[in-house]
Amino acid sequence: MNKLQSNSALTRIIHRQRIAFFLISFSNSMSISAVVTSLAILFFKASYYWVVPIFFALLAISAFFSNLWKVKPKSIISLLDQSYSCLEESSGLLLKMDNDLTGLEVLQKQKVGNVLSNTEVPFFFAQKMYKPICFLALSFLLLSFSVLYPSLQISKHVKDSASNIVLTPAIKEVIPGAISSFKVTISPPSYTRNTIRSQEQFNLKVESGAIVEWRIKTTQRIENLSIAFNNKSKIKMRRVSGKPSEWSFTQKVNSNGFYQVDLDGVKSELYQIAVIPDLPVRIQISSPKQRTIIDVGQPQSIVLTTSLVDDYGISTAFIAATMASGKGEGVSFTEKRLPFNSNFSGQKTAKLREVIDLKSLGMKPGDELYFYVSATDNHNQHSRSDVYFVSIVDTTELMSLAGISNGVNLVPEYFRSQRQIIIDTEKLLKDRSTIQDQQFKDRSNEIGIDQKLLRLRYGKFLGEESETEIGADHDHEDGDHDDKANADVKFGDVKSIMDQYAHKHDIAEDATFFEPELKAQLKAVLTEMWSSELRLRTYKPQEALPYEYKALRLLKDLQQKSRAYVAKTTVKTSQLKLEKRLTGELDKILSPVLNESFKPGDDREFVLRQALAILEVKKSGLLINPKHLDILRKVEGELIVSASDNPQIYLPALKKFRKLLSQRPLAAIEISSIQKVIMRLLPNGQAKPVVAERLPGVTLYEGYYNNLNKGG
Repeated sequence: MNKLQSNSALTRIIHRQRIAFFLISFSNSMSISAVVTSLAILFFKASYYWVVPIFFALLAISAFFSNLWKVKPKSIISLLDQSYSCLEESSGLLLKMDNDLTGLEVLQKQKVGNVLSNTEVPFFFAQKMYKPICFLALSFLLLSFSVLYPSLQISKHVKDSASNIVLTPAIKEVIPGAISSFKVTISPPSYTRNTIRSQEQFNLKVESGAIVEWRIKTTQRIENLSIAFNNKSKIKMRRVSGKPSEWSFTQKVNSNGFYQVDLDGVKSELYQIAVIPDLPVRIQISSPKQRTIIDVGQPQSIVLTTSLVDDYGISTAFIAATMASGKGEGVSFTEKRLPFNSNFSGQKTAKLREVIDLKSLGMKPGDELYFYVSATDNHNQHSRSDVYFVSIVDTTELMSLAGISNGVNLVPEYFRSQRQIIIDTEKLLKDRSTIQDQQFKDRSNEIGIDQKLLRLRYGKFLGEESETEIGADHDHEDGDHDDKANADVKFGDVKSIMDQYAHKHDIAEDATFFEPELKAQLKAVLTEMWSSELRLRTYKPQEALPYEYKALRLLKDLQQKSRAYVAKTTVKTSQLKLEKRLTGELDKILSPVLNESFKPGDDREFVLRQALAILEVKKSGLLINPKHLDILRKVEGELIVSASDNPQIYLPALKKFRKLLSQRPLAAIEISSIQKVIMRLLPNGQAKPVVAERLPGVTLYEGYYNNLNKGG
């Protein structure tokens, strides 16, 4: 191979590598420019056209610093030697002249030239293109998202607006022939943030307080064009200046109803007006509970979790808190307004979480906090939640003996015992630093034993006879039904078999005289005592103290419920005059007489029932006489009043009813639909006692059964 051929192969590889370096620079510049433009669009509302100048600027900077067009052949030779071992690291000989080489080097140069010309060198043999391509794809995805994000937000806003606007469904309307075209423009109130919309339909479904404009164009010149609302008020439309056949009218809509268009005495059908009410903010509190009691050892704070939902937007929301301190006549109230750490800015839903620190509010043991959440929407409508209560247990009141000597106390020594356990536990915690560790554990265990004895004593009130039954659920895990007992069951012994599956001790606690509520609270006391005993036996008196206080509080509640109160007032009766006894005259005492005037024609319910009967006759195809028409016209007035309040239900029936009054044919199914609506106008009847039907011979059976019981 001659020198020219070897140099041409090397030159081709160098040119391809320059192109590869340029493509990589191009890809990196495009990726960086796409990322920068995306950030500018998202944060600074810039245009996506900025990607072009940023790209060229980055490409120029990259070309200047990396010397794209000056790729050195030595670097290519080095890459070739590293990539292909068949070149024997002799590719550098191709860059030297034969005059500068020795005889052996010339032979090696010819060999390397032959190998290089027969070797397929990839286009990107020295560079990996998958990383720049991945980076370029991700950057273009980011650019596409930033460009489409504003339009997505707009569509979301339109969708949210449309969610509040339930447009009137496409109902087939009968338009008077004199109307060539019309348009109804609805302008919602500003607080709804809904856009103005137009429709070519007379049936309306609008927001409360919306302004509606009708523009009607007629086929010919008419003298008067008016709109009648709810069959009561009739308002004339004004003619558009310069357009004799075009009319307009604007009305603010605040209530449901119906209307019809009157063109020189020719009336259209009835069109519906349905108003979408703006409801106040709906408040739902998830936590805390309605009544929260903070016991000893618990953090003196509550977590308020609430959700707010409104139709068009929330304006403000806050927590109204009232703190009650003191007792009796010395009670003082402090009101505070706690704002939420959130900026609503008209959003429709909000999930709020607020931590209320009771200490920062100035609450002390024995104080109570009453609070509720208040919210206001964009229409300045106020709403509030239920009132929630939070109280902190007063340990001094629990430990006091006041009230034990008053009233009837069933088990006063038990209350003093639980109080003594608390006193011993607090004394042990106070002396912990001055006593040895073994002495501390012994005293803690002794207090745990006292707690156990007290718990066993209270267990007797629930019919529990042993320690294993204290607070238990009496499952099959009890020791009364172990495998050994099953082995002692004799074959054929019915009593033993019944004892195996029956829980005779399940009803032990039902033998007591306590009410179910008191028994449930007494079980709660035993549970707290169990928890206290567990921690005392494991040498954790600090953790046992909250359970001890809670058990004492529950016991004091039981004490209040077990008291007996006797009324201190007596009943005073008038003194009888003995000289007037048994001397009364009964001639003026008469039986009561009830006089009632009943006029069937004036009774609303009677008229409605008559109309139902007339419609039933009409189903069979018979004609309606004038007397029946008078009754039906009275019912028409009832339908008009009801349709003005609830057009969705009564307006279709009113349209069919007017067809019936005009003697136009009406199908039986349409008459049945009118009857169903009229039945809704009837008042709900009062339930009357009905004698149950008895089968023949039941009296004989009952007499026989009763005689059997008497005989037993």
